Amino acid sequence: MRTNISSGSPLEPEIGFSRAVRVGNLLAVAGTAPIAPDGSVAAPGDVYGQTKRCLEIISAAIGDAGMAVGDVIRTRIMLTDIGSWRDAARAHGEWFAGIKPACTFVEVSRFIDPGWLVEVEADCVGQEKPGA
Repeated sequence: MRTNISSGSPLEPEIGFSRAVRVGNLLAVAGTAPIAPDGSVAAPGDVYGQTKRCLEIISAAIGDAGMAVGDVIRTRIMLTDIGSWRDAARAHGEWFAGIKPACTFVEVSRFIDPGWLVEVEADCVGQEKPGA
């Protein structure tokens, strides 16, 4: 059984994507940008702050899918400047200190919004939903 998790982003119908997709006990969370609740760029110029915001959005999607942050098994952190990886790693390390998912850092040339310095993806394995 497939469940699409929406964040309410106006880009979801335009692009044709979901914040996350759950199939059975697997959950994939799409690349998540540092978007503030008002739609602006969160923590402008601050990789650490932007990474934390990405992880907040991801955590909300995980909860909406009926899973927990402890179910995260892999993360991917994309940065426009790989030289700032330690700032992103610090936020990731604080968020996942007891979980320690597999993690990959990559540099990308840019994101849709030039103010975004980082995007994060996550994959989870949790319990089967009842009736699935």
